[in-house]
Amino acid sequence: MAAPKVKQDMAPPGGYGPIDYKRHLPRRGLSGYSLFALGIGSLLLGYYTLVKWNRERRRLLIEDLEARIALMPLLQAEADRRTLRLLRQNLDEEAKIMKDVPGWKVGESLFHTDRWVPPTLDELYYLRPTSEMDNEKFGLQYYV
Repeated sequence: MAAPKVKQDMAPPGGYGPIDYKRHLPRRGLSGYSLFALGIGSLLLGYYTLVKWNRERRRLLIEDLEARIALMPLLQAEADRRTLRLLRQNLDEEAKIMKDVPGWKVGESLFHTDRWVPPTLDELYYLRPTSEMDNEKFGLQYYV
């Protein structure tokens, strides 16, 4: 038996076309220079907003200080009135307690000076309940 005729695959006449073996990667993202410029731009924007906020914060701080300076005489006057009221109540209470003691002078100063000496909290609250003095000394620290 005769072998069948086999047709061998051959290149087309003129040969095959060139084979594309190079890498063709698509461009991904921005270039290095543009990323660098973007980073510098974001830094400059951040510094600008930081300087702007610091100026605003300083302006607000100066406004708060000016308001505090303006209110200080009023607050000091209120504290002085409260002190004088407590001293007057203490003198009245002292006069009531020491009325039977001969030679007792109500309100006689303990200090040998003519100058005003601000009273301590103990002097202001010695005839009052201890809870009032503790509240004045410690305020809201009990809750902390």
